Amino acid sequence: MQTVASAIRSALLTGNPRAKCFATRDVARRWRMGRLAFEFDEAMPDAPAWPDAPELLEPKHMPKRGKFGSQRGRIALWHSLAHIEFAAIDLALDMAGRFGAEMGEEFVSDFLYVAADEAMHFALLARKLESLGSYYGALPAHGGLWQAADETKHDVAARLAIVPMVLEARGLDVTPATLDRVKAAGDEHGAKILARILDDEIRHVGFGTKHFLKVAKATGANPENAWKSLVRAHFRGAVKPPFNDSARLAAGLSRDFYEDVAN
Repeated sequence: MQTVASAIRSALLTGNPRAKCFATRDVARRWRMGRLAFEFDEAMPDAPAWPDAPELLEPKHMPKRGKFGSQRGRIALWHSLAHIEFAAIDLALDMAGRFGAEMGEEFVSDFLYVAADEAMHFALLARKLESLGSYYGALPAHGGLWQAADETKHDVAARLAIVPMVLEARGLDVTPATLDRVKAAGDEHGAKILARILDDEIRHVGFGTKHFLKVAKATGANPENAWKSLVRAHFRGAVKPPFNDSARLAAGLSRDFYEDVAN
């Protein structure tokens, strides 16, 4: 029987976006069906495989999207969202594969579930781009999304604090406004995609928060103080308001965590 570590590593090292989505969903399905052994006999790669396109740029070098009402602006928005979801596949896979041995089977189940969701989100967004006459890889994209994973590869508490509880939680904050813009433009199909992603991301942040609280309890740390310390140490950016407090609270992330670290 193949090990779960081997299967996750293989998916991480699949660069083609479509193939990565299939590989990720296959790993999650086989794990769910008991067809992968809970063994960690292979290390995770330092970085996943990526496709040749899009070109990855530093944030300061990213071109402006243009107004959302224009065709160019719409394509740029959906391309940016697709890139975020594509990166999120690798982040969830690496979470399960890198820390699953120490965290246990429930942890692996949760983050393979997340990875399969992210693959589905990417597929929806890629099809949306195609409906607009474009495709994923047609535009340059943000090159720093793996940085958080590399920064926290030594420590599961740091990874949980930064990826689900900062980066994905930020998605809870900004998606409603994007959803409103898409609705206002009369794009009901796009609005349904974003509503689905928002609902799923609440659950993803919830998984991260749940496991962070378990780590804090096991080490005797105060969860809020531990999170703030890890964010200050490992997050290269600002935790910015406004916050979607209701969505964050639904994910178990109260204001006690983030209010006094906001910039």
